[in-house]
Amino acid sequence: MKRSWHLVLASALLAGAVTPVVAVGSAVAADGDITSAVLANRDVVLTGDAVVRVPRGTHTYTGVISGEGALRVSGTGTLVLAKDSTFTLPRSRQHQRVRIPGGNHPYVVVDRPDEPAVTVDAGATLQYGTGGTTGLIGSFPYNTPGYQQNQDNIRVDGTLRLSLTRLFNLGIISGSGLVTQPRGMWGTLQICGTNPFSGIFDNGTVTNFASTTCAAGLPGARTVVNRGSWIIDTPLHHTVVERQNFYSHEFGNDVNVHSRPGSKVILTGVYSWSDSADGAAPSLSDPGLNWRPVAHQLNKRGTNIEGADVQWGDGTTHRIFMPGTAQTVYINLHARRQRSRLTFDYDGPVTLGAPIGGGMYHDTLSTPGAGDVVIAGTRGNDVTFAAAQYYDGSTTIERNATLRLGSGTAGGDGSLHTGGALDKVIDNGSLVVRNTRTPASLPAVTGAGSVTQSGAAATTVTSAAYTGATTVAKGRLIVSGTSLRTSSRVALTRSSAVLDLSKAGDTTLRRLKVVTGAKILLPRNSRELTVGSTTAKVSGTGLAIGGARFSVSRTGARTVLTALPSSAAKTPAPSPSRTRRAATPLGAPTGTTTDTGAMADTGSDVGAPWAVTGLTGAALAGVAAVIVLVRLRSRPRTSPRHSR
Repeated sequence: MKRSWHLVLASALLAGAVTPVVAVGSAVAADGDITSAVLANRDVVLTGDAVVRVPRGTHTYTGVISGEGALRVSGTGTLVLAKDSTFTLPRSRQHQRVRIPGGNHPYVVVDRPDEPAVTVDAGATLQYGTGGTTGLIGSFPYNTPGYQQNQDNIRVDGTLRLSLTRLFNLGIISGSGLVTQPRGMWGTLQICGTNPFSGIFDNGTVTNFASTTCAAGLPGARTVVNRGSWIIDTPLHHTVVERQNFYSHEFGNDVNVHSRPGSKVILTGVYSWSDSADGAAPSLSDPGLNWRPVAHQLNKRGTNIEGADVQWGDGTTHRIFMPGTAQTVYINLHARRQRSRLTFDYDGPVTLGAPIGGGMYHDTLSTPGAGDVVIAGTRGNDVTFAAAQYYDGSTTIERNATLRLGSGTAGGDGSLHTGGALDKVIDNGSLVVRNTRTPASLPAVTGAGSVTQSGAAATTVTSAAYTGATTVAKGRLIVSGTSLRTSSRVALTRSSAVLDLSKAGDTTLRRLKVVTGAKILLPRNSRELTVGSTTAKVSGTGLAIGGARFSVSRTGARTVLTALPSSAAKTPAPSPSRTRRAATPLGAPTGTTTDTGAMADTGSDVGAPWAVTGLTGAALAGVAAVIVLVRLRSRPRTSPRHSR
């Protein structure tokens, strides 16, 4: 006699265990432990929360799980899903809200995410797919643009392996385990929403982090292991932040960044090579390996910025995103909908050891980069370019920031691209050039910042309209076809410093401060040197201008002025100096002051600290006059008083 399946189910519940029962055909309706049904490849209709306890080994499930409930995968083995499963949480436990604002530019927002519909326990492995297009757990009721937002959220404390060849979404991801995709698996995981996952992503081929139709966040994820392409995008007017460290685990992997107008991508971690064989525990035994080529170029990695606004750092760290040289990394700026922009925002010194170019992938230097670079005005932001840069665009140094060209050590020379239609420097901070062997030429420099030459190799300025100070601490600063008349002051601070004005547009300086032995080169036929409103004739064998004294010699096509000690009592045949108003006003008429040390200073500006000595002298003279007057008035009178 056949018994009703309802009676069988009721009897099982009373017995304290759940027994799968045939519902339709070979499908069973069940909750509780469904291990036997899954291992038997039976379709399962969930009537509540269920668990599969996967024994050791790999077990491929060719059935389908549907119904309402949550699924937990535990045990020590691997469960492979060959077909899509479609179960959802019971409606009473669904409170997740998916919105699609944005009008003509829609994007997806996930509010109040549901609890996980799928949980992978520590020690267990769940695999979606067998290398084809099916094998995913999910429900997709939202009609989201650009991709299908999965209603079935997932918690991964063990391992989730993604063996699918389609675009797919996992819902909101949580847990502390490993999400991994095999190498060469041409499916794409689309990550959207804020995911409280604290484990590791192992990207074998392609992962999309955010997109034009959704923002994304992984605020607590430990790291990303990258074996393929990690692709970042944004909706309009959104900022997407990734704080994870990236570890390269295969030759040629990359992080590619797109963004829409008004949007930005911020990367605050480090993109390092990992020489650990364990993708679940990436590490680098020696940080120096990021900077040295290794066999088979295994540590080669790169980033392609595809018309995006990208920022490295957020002003709270000083670990550069891309450590390496041209032999170990590549950086490309491309113009797509818009030109690219790369901002460095750190709170301490960082070094970029590779060129920024515009080629395709490894062929960085085949084409100049199409983008601009910004050194953000975070206090302490001190960026060194230790390689010749190859982008055609502006370089902006914001207030409080420093850009150094060259590391000051052998093999670390740097420069900016010149000759491009968009090459220029907007300097409102500090630009320092300190190459040891390779001469550098600067594009046009404007702004209120300073320029310092401090390397043994010469630097050439061909267009100077900046108003900050100019310092030559070491080597030669060559001014060619332009002048330093807009620079607030020029200081030669070491005896080896050379200011070469022999090819300058004119030899006018606003202020000049020199130390003994420093040199100024003028054209051989130059007749005068102007500092502020004071002009000195160049003749004979000596020249004096304000507090600075020079010997004069001639060699080749140049006149050489060599600074003498400012305390020298005599100078051979000094030329008479005269004061006149400059043809182009450079400031208020001034007198001159002389330093008491080895550095001589001439010229001044109204309110400038250089005028303190003169003001102090005037004040002391006034005090002396008052004292004399008081003493005279207090002396006893010797003449008789007049009387009436």
